[in-house]
Amino acid sequence: MPYSEALRLAIATIRGAKLRSFFTLLGIIVSVSFLVTVVAVIQGMNSYVKENLTDAMIGTNAFQVRRTPIALGLVDDEQVRRMAQRPIISRDDAAAVERALPDAQAVAMQSGWPTPIANVVYRNNTLGGVLVLGITPPYQLVQDYKFAAGQPLGDPDVRGRRRVVVVGYDIADKLFATPQTAVGSTVRINGTEFTIKGVVAKKGKTLGQSFDGFVLVPLPTFEAMWGRRKTTVVSVKMRDAEAIPVAMDRAQEAMRIAHRLHPVQNDDFTVDKADALVAFWKQLTALLFAVVPAVVGIGIVVGGIVIMNIMLMSVSERTREIGVRKAIGANQRDIRRQFLVETVLLSVLGGLIGVAAGYILAQVVAATTPLPARVTLWSVGLALALGAGTGIIFGVYPAVRAARLDPITALHQE
Repeated sequence: MPYSEALRLAIATIRGAKLRSFFTLLGIIVSVSFLVTVVAVIQGMNSYVKENLTDAMIGTNAFQVRRTPIALGLVDDEQVRRMAQRPIISRDDAAAVERALPDAQAVAMQSGWPTPIANVVYRNNTLGGVLVLGITPPYQLVQDYKFAAGQPLGDPDVRGRRRVVVVGYDIADKLFATPQTAVGSTVRINGTEFTIKGVVAKKGKTLGQSFDGFVLVPLPTFEAMWGRRKTTVVSVKMRDAEAIPVAMDRAQEAMRIAHRLHPVQNDDFTVDKADALVAFWKQLTALLFAVVPAVVGIGIVVGGIVIMNIMLMSVSERTREIGVRKAIGANQRDIRRQFLVETVLLSVLGGLIGVAAGYILAQVVAATTPLPARVTLWSVGLALALGAGTGIIFGVYPAVRAARLDPITALHQE
């Protein structure tokens, strides 16, 4: 029996028992759709973190000199204890890095953890949950801020310890009619009056979290009110990404000299770039990738067992048909091929339906939640391969059993 004839018979059998075929495929459909959806969400998150979140937090073509690494959650308790003994990054450190990198576009200082959260009050209106950051003016260049109104903070604001602020777009939008109206207005932060000097253009949301709800305060003014932070950060912006590795090495050398570290001593600081945040995220999602195969595997095995049992039932129901085929010349290979093709076709069909369902579900997740989703070709290929593989593995036994039926016994079967 040629494969084309076996395929035609398989299609006819499946069309003749649609409901049974659907329930046969249900386990594979659920497993494959789960695989496609979860992988789409994880891949989407990985891409989103790499393309958007890192730039929003660190800036493009930028790196940071920090007291502690970005991926702090990946170190053990002993390392955390040692890091707690590290010196706080100082203005002298920032000056040393700036001297070592004359080709840098910007070298800035910013307050780090813990970041104060305050209420911003304008007349009778109060906006809560606003992040307050102390910065030096180059920080605004590192973050690629564009201004909807007003001007950025400048060196005179830092030297004069002026009580002026630059606010994110959400502040102007919720407390004032327009960004232009906000400029020059006086707001109270923790009971202290500040004059709004500029409004940063809208940056939007990342994973549902707005990046427009902040206030930028000149660093000396910030430290006078909130104290010196435990993780003051130096941010460096280079002209292009290719210059970052060499610049990081030079910054590391300058910091070691500034901290008077001997060659045998470890760094008491960290030089990090966006890749560290991406690597940290990927290590977190690796746990999901470890769990997903187990869940999908269980579903595939259950689906395969269902397919095998139903195909064995089909063999029992079609015993007389098998006897007739053998009586008119079909051999064991023909019967085996017929049932194996039918099982594989069912599995592939289940895989295709599962891929379609997973794609639709991924789009629903992306549309209704902050989570991005990106369906990848390799996950689709893996899903289809799992479907076909399940049909082959679990279809062999029913096919062999059908092929070994005695034609005389089969013809007597009612």
